[in-house]
Amino acid sequence: MSRPGRWWRSKSTPAKVETYTRWSFHFFPVVEVGACGLPLLGGVRQPLGAWLFLLICAHAAFCALVAAWALDWVRGLRPQPLRTMWALGVFSAASVVLVLVVLDRGPADDDTATALGTMTAAVLSFGVGALALGIRDRRRVVGLVLGFSAGTALTALALGRSPSQALVTGAVALFATGFLAFTSVFSVWLLNGVYELDAARETRARLAVAEERLRFGRDMHDVVGRNLAVIALKSELAVQLARRGRPEAVEQMIEVQRIAQESQREVREVVRGYREADLGVELAGAQGVLTAAGIACEVSGEETAAGLPDEVQSALGWVVREATTNVLRHGNAERCVVGLRMHKGRVVLTVENDGVTAVAGTGTGTGTGGGSGLAGLRERLAAVDGTLEAGPSGRGLFRLVAEVPLTTAVGVAP
Repeated sequence: MSRPGRWWRSKSTPAKVETYTRWSFHFFPVVEVGACGLPLLGGVRQPLGAWLFLLICAHAAFCALVAAWALDWVRGLRPQPLRTMWALGVFSAASVVLVLVVLDRGPADDDTATALGTMTAAVLSFGVGALALGIRDRRRVVGLVLGFSAGTALTALALGRSPSQALVTGAVALFATGFLAFTSVFSVWLLNGVYELDAARETRARLAVAEERLRFGRDMHDVVGRNLAVIALKSELAVQLARRGRPEAVEQMIEVQRIAQESQREVREVVRGYREADLGVELAGAQGVLTAAGIACEVSGEETAAGLPDEVQSALGWVVREATTNVLRHGNAERCVVGLRMHKGRVVLTVENDGVTAVAGTGTGTGTGGGSGLAGLRERLAAVDGTLEAGPSGRGLFRLVAEVPLTTAVGVAP
């Protein structure tokens, strides 16, 4: 049972909903044949019962085909199967008329009447349900349900049934077709909604990255733009003074040199602030971002971060950033646990999440834990003698563990 379980866990939530929806509508033909077709073999005299059984089997297979193609159209994988849907509608209507004629002119025993009535309801409901999958306009779905129900009632009336009997037949058809049509419309709405939410989460992650880039760009503009404008003005003034032989030109160029050096220092500070991450801020930010994305996030050990050296905080802060990004972009996590603790003279950061969608590596930079992101983290941790391990930990979980040794300089024994 491990393979089916792994296959199911490897799917994202939208893919799971789509698989469930498809197999639900593929199971309906089995219900149609089993619950409504098999009674025809025992409740209707032969060979009529066998012919009607083959008819309902053909109708069930036709419904399965239309349902599959309609769901492909919903997902944008193929054009709308209009001709096939029209063919199913005609086939369903003709089958209902045929069954009503047999019911009116065939054997009059109760078993036969029950079996044929059940077949009529099955053909109507499952046929309309499959057709509703391929119709986007809700008013057309309502018209489809009312049209089949009214047609069934008029056919019964034309075959000599009393108005009250025809009305009851139409009401039964309305209930059966309306229920399956509503199920189809709701399933399509749910499937589209899940995919839209997943796309919105991906967009939110990309916007967070873009916002960070814009912030860095604004900081660089504020620092460099102002100083470059001053440098340009003072350089122009120095040129004019030099042409006039004024000694003040040297002073202006010394000032330009000072401003350029000051700009260089400020740029280094901006870049250092961007590259160096505050671990406490990153832990709080990770919890906020993941919670906003609908992922339950538990963070522990924030108080441990306050006493760590700056270089250790920076390295582990980047681990938290990269791990948070991976949780958002990869897999389909519902829960993430981030923990920071001291253990035998080492600070240990653990990030564990569920929703793994691929066979991950074991900390070697492959699979779900691979890529240039983890390679960069290993380089940062190596600068502080740290290590990084990343890989699956069983039952669809992925764990990332970063360890950095601490020296007596921060009051922790090695």
